[in-house]
Amino acid sequence: MLSGLRPSASSANPAGGDLSAAEQLQRFLKGNPRSRQRLWLQLQGLGAELYPLVWTHLQSLDRSPDDWATGSLLRLLARDGEQRVRLQQIAADGWLQAPPAEHTTYSELQLALLLGDLQEADRLTSVQLRRLAGPSAEERGYVYFSEVPAMAEAELGFLDTAWWFYSNGRFSFRMQRQLLERLAWRWEELWPRIGWKCDGVWTRYPGAFTWSHDAPEGHMPLVNQLRGVRLMDALLRHPAIDRACATP
Repeated sequence: MLSGLRPSASSANPAGGDLSAAEQLQRFLKGNPRSRQRLWLQLQGLGAELYPLVWTHLQSLDRSPDDWATGSLLRLLARDGEQRVRLQQIAADGWLQAPPAEHTTYSELQLALLLGDLQEADRLTSVQLRRLAGPSAEERGYVYFSEVPAMAEAELGFLDTAWWFYSNGRFSFRMQRQLLERLAWRWEELWPRIGWKCDGVWTRYPGAFTWSHDAPEGHMPLVNQLRGVRLMDALLRHPAIDRACATP
């Protein structure tokens, strides 16, 4: 049982059978990735009775990005106005510690991901990728594949981690890489899998993309394919993504 989490008869919930809110939270935290996706839906139905239990759990953690379950619980809290204010008071720049760098969008990105504003999060990611690529990329408005290898590992890794952490582990460059590896790097099979093509036609930006957590795994962040796959290939082969994929 989590420290400080005491089940009560009043906290039983139909979605979890006869389990208390505390027990349902413990099952979520200890579950495997597949069971967590299902249990996450049940937790969302518990409402306010879950909030003090989540805060008790958060107080026992550091702010490492080792477990996306923490990001999911933060998203749950952020749905409530009072809980969101409390979160912003203790983590004004976001729960995750961003790498030290000038002129970044990291705090805005974390806020957008926390609140589920995925289209804004995608826009901020594109802005930051251009900044990582350098002044020429910022001026032209897009990144060349040849500029990717020089991108700082810590910063590209943070972009990937933020998406993974706040999406139940479903969105990120690492997820796109893992899906592509399962497909033996067959790019044409990846596009429909992640919702970027339908019946051989590219998904139109922005209206036809699914800017919600109901999107297919790997749907975000977006990478422009107008100049072919070389940019995305370079991103997914970057050492930062190698490292993320190698992490258990």
